[in-house]
Amino acid sequence: MRIARPAALVVPALVLLAASAHAAETMGASTAPWWVWPLGLCVVCFLIGVIAVPAGIGGGTLFVPIVGSFFPFHLDFIRGAGLLVALASALAAGPTLLRSGLGSVRLALPMAVLASASSIAGAMVGLAMPAHVVQMLLGAVVLGIVVLMFLSKRSEFPHVERPDPLAQALALNGVFVDNASQRVVPWQVHRTPAGLLSFLVIGVLAGMFGIGAGWANVPALNLLMGAPLKVAAGTSGVVLSLVDSSAAWVYLNKGAVLPMIAVPSVVGMMLGARIGARLLTVLKAAVVRRLVIGVLGFAGVRALLKGTGVWP
Repeated sequence: MRIARPAALVVPALVLLAASAHAAETMGASTAPWWVWPLGLCVVCFLIGVIAVPAGIGGGTLFVPIVGSFFPFHLDFIRGAGLLVALASALAAGPTLLRSGLGSVRLALPMAVLASASSIAGAMVGLAMPAHVVQMLLGAVVLGIVVLMFLSKRSEFPHVERPDPLAQALALNGVFVDNASQRVVPWQVHRTPAGLLSFLVIGVLAGMFGIGAGWANVPALNLLMGAPLKVAAGTSGVVLSLVDSSAAWVYLNKGAVLPMIAVPSVVGMMLGARIGARLLTVLKAAVVRRLVIGVLGFAGVRALLKGTGVWP
């Protein structure tokens, strides 16, 4: 089956944008023409896609706090679009990651099954909460993510002496070629039960805030379970494609997905993620990580202050 190129999405994007143009009139927070915001979303999401995939955090982690703080849209619509953005980023990068051996379907599936179920519950809870409360919690969570990324000392090639019985039963191991060092790296994981429990919590947060879960997937796979850093980042994209699609159905059912926001965001993200997936094989993750920490720190403070009314 042929998969449409991202450029082929431009025509349906314009049609959907024109059909939903009247929705911009209900957002009185801005006097700018309605087409300015979709165009801005497309550009911002392109840049997010370029840096999100090498960082292994998923586009929604950057999308929701940035767009929620600086664009005049209701947070429910932004969270719904955020899941689709993270999903688009993961799907666009997925084939490249799987072909390069950086993404492991065998490692991703057990984690994704539990996280998908809990993300549905998280989405339902998030939509039932007032927007300003979610905004404050979002700011707190994003700042927590910044602290986690800053303090965590990720190991590029963790040493796992022997896999646990569950990892052996599920055959959670593999081999990948590290293009940066030109070496073949075999890998295996341990602490699989603890990893499965962590993904239950990760799913709830992903669905509640619409931020995807790459920011937590990578530390869980790398630090807790012992997967190499690039394998953790690549497998995170595979997990995201399953978890975010589950939570997104809740937002779709509640009418919290607006084409004027979702379509340009997804188009920009898919274009940027294609470039980001190629950068992952040659770019040092630490370089992108520093940039992401700075951007997330600013966006987290902005979201927290917006939710409390200090910086509306």
